Amino acid sequence: MKYYIIAGEASGDLHASNLMKSILKKDSTAEFRFWGGDLMTEVAGFPPVKHYRDLAFMGFLEVAKNLTTILKNIKFCKEDIRKNKPDVLILVDYPGFNLRIAEFAKSLGIKVIYYISPQLWAWKEGRVEKIRKFVDEMLVILPFEKDFYKKHEVDAHFVGHPLLDAISDLKEIDIDQFKAENNLNQKEIIALLPGSREQEVTKMLELMLSVRPNFQEYQFVIAGAPSLPKEFYQKFVDENVHFVSNKTYDLLRCSKAALVTSGTATLETALLNIPEVVCYRSSRISYEIGKRVVKNIKYISLVNLIMDQEIVTELIQSDLNTKNLVKELELILKGNSREKMLHNFELLREKLGGKGASDLAAEIIING
Repeated sequence: MKYYIIAGEASGDLHASNLMKSILKKDSTAEFRFWGGDLMTEVAGFPPVKHYRDLAFMGFLEVAKNLTTILKNIKFCKEDIRKNKPDVLILVDYPGFNLRIAEFAKSLGIKVIYYISPQLWAWKEGRVEKIRKFVDEMLVILPFEKDFYKKHEVDAHFVGHPLLDAISDLKEIDIDQFKAENNLNQKEIIALLPGSREQEVTKMLELMLSVRPNFQEYQFVIAGAPSLPKEFYQKFVDENVHFVSNKTYDLLRCSKAALVTSGTATLETALLNIPEVVCYRSSRISYEIGKRVVKNIKYISLVNLIMDQEIVTELIQSDLNTKNLVKELELILKGNSREKMLHNFELLREKLGGKGASDLAAEIIING
């Protein structure tokens, strides 16, 4: 079969690449055409139609400034699908773009699969109507999403979370070797995951590093984002603050604990079994707008949303300060709070259904 896959972000590239591997195991004649990144390129053996780097516009202002480019990309994508006539269109998250393409593909009679649902349960719930009209199979990765769609009369398939697949494929790591290769000292590591956008990273690192005087027996290591140049991080680095680029999973696996900006990283950290404090702060205006747009959500981290209780502490807006960071970090470095969090991470993995999401998704895509 001919598969046309669209992943518009780095996380989509990871999960779509694992899905492609699973499809190839079940359909040896599979032909791929895709929008994505380097991981999908590795599986396919050739580059994407468009790289996600050229598609990722974040925030209202950036989208508005790049509207002409976005509309050109949508037009080009439609023409490319029309010309290539795939048997199946697989859309990976990225809803602003992908829902428009779903409508177009459906009008051509192409089977439309949505893998990894947009977070409609948090905002833009009205988009469910489009999914009901234009998507043939919705494959969800969070347990509560199946119930959300059922409420809206969409029969979704819960396939498990593909991060468990990605993590289970990791090779054993030698902590001393990792430290030596990355010029780290022998102290235990506290990992800092400050996000990926320049303004956000600067603000978060200033706050995260403010705890240093209280934890001199540890070294702090920043997880560098591939989207930012190494030079950007140099102003934060000294004899006890280091940074490693593009090795977040390895860094986390070698760490005692982590301070993590909200997002998918909070779930990745938990699934790698590293106790964490979740950090979030935006401008007051953005936060107030966000509160009004995002409704019915008790937590900001995926870990707590999935478990439906606060198993990792969330420090939000004014609560994110040095005093609270020190207190919460002390709690998860040793003692009962640490053990309780690690136990809850076991329950989280059980709730997500174990590994095999990519294989199950491939099975549904191929055999319906």
